[in-house]
Amino acid sequence: MAGVVVIFDFDNTIIDCDSDNLVVDGLGATDLFNELLPTMPWNSLMDRMMKELHSQGKTIEDIVEVLKTTPIHPRIVAAIKTAHALGCDLRIVSDANVFFIQTILKHLGLDKCFSEINTNPGYVDEQGRLRIQPFCDFTVCPHGCSFCPPNMCKSVITEGIRASIEGRKRMIYLGDGVGDYCPSLNLREGDFVMPRKNFLVFDKICQNPLALKAEIHEWTDGEEFEHILLKLINRITIEETTAAQFITTDFKLETLSVSGHEVDAREDMVFRVLLQQKNGEGV
Repeated sequence: MAGVVVIFDFDNTIIDCDSDNLVVDGLGATDLFNELLPTMPWNSLMDRMMKELHSQGKTIEDIVEVLKTTPIHPRIVAAIKTAHALGCDLRIVSDANVFFIQTILKHLGLDKCFSEINTNPGYVDEQGRLRIQPFCDFTVCPHGCSFCPPNMCKSVITEGIRASIEGRKRMIYLGDGVGDYCPSLNLREGDFVMPRKNFLVFDKICQNPLALKAEIHEWTDGEEFEHILLKLINRITIEETTAAQFITTDFKLETLSVSGHEVDAREDMVFRVLLQQKNGEGV
């Protein structure tokens, strides 16, 4: 569906863990991580941890092997592949890093499904050490958003995505963390947000759901992730197809062939178009 942009957070959304913690714990550096955590921003801390691990003789191959153990629900893999096959524009907006994300996606066979990954840079330097840098340099150009971590405002990214795409696009946004609240607030009417239930973004949204213009559909596990995501994609497809068929100069209704599960959605669209015509409004 070319008119649908699906934006995913990564940690605890696509995968069922925090990739930073997975690597730190998997390589035996948890105590040092916890000791340093109060002293610096998370993104800076991860770069420091990669330095410490490198000094202990841990290699890039060791990091990759840990990343290959990343837990993910099989229905999430299936849902992403199906959404991609349907022609949706899939993108990632994450506060992880590009090395971790690309390594995991490639291992899962999902690396060709996403048109763009917006995350913190990560690269292997000439010494063979993994370097992790902030998405934006908050010491030089802070984004000024109180909801988001200093290195990344996800609303800035999602609005940039919307501005870069041609034509009318409807968004589905999936996330779990408090950093996913800001982009959820900035979604528009006709968009959808899928917060993971019992995670920070869901708790934040529940405090004032009316603050969001987007329709809210919470999920808990991979099965609900797949069911809800594909249902929303199908709903957008039906609504956009129906709207296109009904937008004519004289608002004449064309004969539609619908299957049973499509009737309610299309009848609702017909009702709204007729109501707008009665009130003299544009569609």
